[in-house]
Amino acid sequence: MKNIDVEIYINQLIRFFETNPNDLMQLIGELQRDTFYDKLREKCEQNYLEDKDITLTREQIIDVVLELKFHDTPEKEDNLSKIVQKTKFGDIILN
Repeated sequence: MKNIDVEIYINQLIRFFETNPNDLMQLIGELQRDTFYDKLREKCEQNYLEDKDITLTREQIIDVVLELKFHDTPEKEDNLSKIVQKTKFGDIILN
């Protein structure tokens, strides 16, 4: 069940970022804005369920951005592990 206060708050955030696209770009960079908005909505709903204020703090917004930015890191590490081969003589980097 959706909370109307959460929806109003999220719509206000979206409207702010739509009228100020440079601020959004500085905040999220190359991330998908729809994914960012969905994560903000989840965080607001979590605040509501925990009987906190639905308004997100600066730290919560930064946590969402960091979570989205570093979510892809394990894939990059997997690619790196394919390039570096471990042998009995030491690591060999394939290029």
